[in-house]
Amino acid sequence: MKKPLLVILSSLALCLGCSSESSNGDDNGSEQPTPTNLYFPPSESAEWETSDAGDLGWNTENEQDLFDYLEEKSTKAFIILKDGKIVVEWYFGDHTQNTSWYWASAGKTLTAFTVGLAQEEGFLDIDDKTSDYLGEGWTNTASEKENLITVWHQLTMTSGMNALFFDCVTPECLTYVADAGTRWAYHNGPYTLLQSVVANATETEWNVYFNSKLRDKIGMDGFWLSTNGLNNVFFSTARSMARFGLLNLNNGVWNEETILGDNDYKNDMRNTSQDLNRSYGYLWWLNGKSSHRAPASQTEFQGELIPNAPADTYAGLGRDDQKLYIVPSKSLVIVRMGEDAGEDLLGPSSFDNELWEKLNVYFD
Repeated sequence: MKKPLLVILSSLALCLGCSSESSNGDDNGSEQPTPTNLYFPPSESAEWETSDAGDLGWNTENEQDLFDYLEEKSTKAFIILKDGKIVVEWYFGDHTQNTSWYWASAGKTLTAFTVGLAQEEGFLDIDDKTSDYLGEGWTNTASEKENLITVWHQLTMTSGMNALFFDCVTPECLTYVADAGTRWAYHNGPYTLLQSVVANATETEWNVYFNSKLRDKIGMDGFWLSTNGLNNVFFSTARSMARFGLLNLNNGVWNEETILGDNDYKNDMRNTSQDLNRSYGYLWWLNGKSSHRAPASQTEFQGELIPNAPADTYAGLGRDDQKLYIVPSKSLVIVRMGEDAGEDLLGPSSFDNELWEKLNVYFD
């Protein structure tokens, strides 16, 4: 299903713009600042330059309190990068620098980035209907409703499919609730099928395309694994998650090599994508917005997603509190891998806000 090179590149609400060119967010259309003078670790070795927290002016007397908090919250690995250099790298229990751990839904950000790569190469257009890539009948929905669903709706969690069948990707599970673009619901099924969209569009296995176009280019390790026969989850070391964070901090450029150059796509990916959940871009969670929704809920909450975090923070958030925070204004990448910290939610949890309370005391 390779396409011609045409493009180089939780209540019901009305979507005011249901295309990838929407400008519906609090600050959608604004470009993220890109820090300067970033360090990038080499791909061929374990070398990674470090910075001293004391030299940065951080409150090192609060470091033990942060460590103890993370240990108490069942953390396995924790990394802080400043300007690309490692300031903090802690492992807990028998977890080490070489131990792989699952990203859970934080790995959705990898898929969003890879969809952008496939569009930039001209293999797909996110404004196309999904059935162009998966064939008709990929849902258990009338064709006139199925054909409303585009790749953009899969990226923004607005497919209108019933999220009660959360992980299922087979047609019998993908049933209609609302027209695409009129309802935001966190749903793994349509998201997971984005990987099939890319595979069919590029005529390449998902793993092969992802590894060659993204993972290997920035020196990541890791692999995709279907943990339940349905949902595809990424596993890697904490340092590999930090590498991906650093790539995004530098706006898709790795040590002067452009990995993803489509600035419109990158900007849309990291800004409000629709009016239904202002704190959601293309599979990234966004801070600093006027309201937010949570997985498994149709309630709109007023206020920021993570009040204690800087407003420009954007994040990959996963079950059992897998965290990838990127803060352009402070040139920070922060990784947390581990077991459930006490909330066991798919996305944001109170742990995010508590952790940022500790971090602010450490940084200031």
